Amino acid sequence: MKKINWGIIGTGRIAHTFAQALAGCESAMPAAVASRALEKAKNFASEFGFSKAYGSYEELACDSSIDAVYIATPMSSHFKDTMLCLENGKNVLCEKSVSLNSAELEKMLSLAKEKGLFFMEAMWMKCKPTFLKVMNWINCGNIGTVRYIKADFCNFVPYNGDDRLFRAECGGGALLDLGVYPITLAASIMGNEPDEIISFAHIDRGGIDLSNSVTLRYKQGFASINSGFEIANNNNAVISGDKGSIVIGDWFLCSCEAVLYDRNGAELERSVLPNEINGYEYEIKEFCRCLNEGLTESPLVPHSVTLAVMIIMDKCRRDWGMKFPQEL
Repeated sequence: MKKINWGIIGTGRIAHTFAQALAGCESAMPAAVASRALEKAKNFASEFGFSKAYGSYEELACDSSIDAVYIATPMSSHFKDTMLCLENGKNVLCEKSVSLNSAELEKMLSLAKEKGLFFMEAMWMKCKPTFLKVMNWINCGNIGTVRYIKADFCNFVPYNGDDRLFRAECGGGALLDLGVYPITLAASIMGNEPDEIISFAHIDRGGIDLSNSVTLRYKQGFASINSGFEIANNNNAVISGDKGSIVIGDWFLCSCEAVLYDRNGAELERSVLPNEINGYEYEIKEFCRCLNEGLTESPLVPHSVTLAVMIIMDKCRRDWGMKFPQEL
């Protein structure tokens, strides 16, 4: 397998986590990092072993030695930064939510297709061994037809008007930051097109959702989803079918444990699959594998599900009357 030369755009907290995983992947080479402040890029490069540091995103995008770029900037910048990299022939792994809306994502996907490039949302949850184990149980019919999914992602985050989470111009709000995970879980299991989307939100004076509740109704059942910054929840996930159920442990998006039960609640199997590094290594390995095999999208994180989730979130925000300034 050819080693993939990686660049990172953005040097915030999530970029640090990604770089730690990158350093432990044999198929990946940390090659370049870019920040709007050159000193930050140099410090990042020194800490994580990147050979080049740039003081602009444009410089990294134009570096012909870079095979893949990880976009770790705020959500409001994902579209612009991804398009910059695609225009310059770079394969892209973009943090979630991958864009502010489905219209932006469709343009990103169209350009990637036109250029013959690999593009993937950094939905690390879907590449983790625990998630794959859960999907195997479901696909093998161990719990029968899935009738109900309950998945929450609620963290208590003290209000801070300077934090990107609470700023509409940065793509803030709980839905795109947290809700994307349980909605992705539901769409991956029950389908991309729910028959009905019912949602409610607590919108603050700055125009972003502090908390929300989303119900996706399908012909065979429904998914109940809550996300928000105002309370802390258990944040596990329950997937129930007519023959049994699956419980994914606390922080289902990064959990290493899942339990399979029969319809009477008796435990049938317990899966515990600890991370090799910090959990981000699996999306890196999947990206590198796909690139080496000449694919333009991952079968684990297909474009169809990424787009379906954005369409669902668009519908929720329309119902709440919530628009980002860039959309007005």
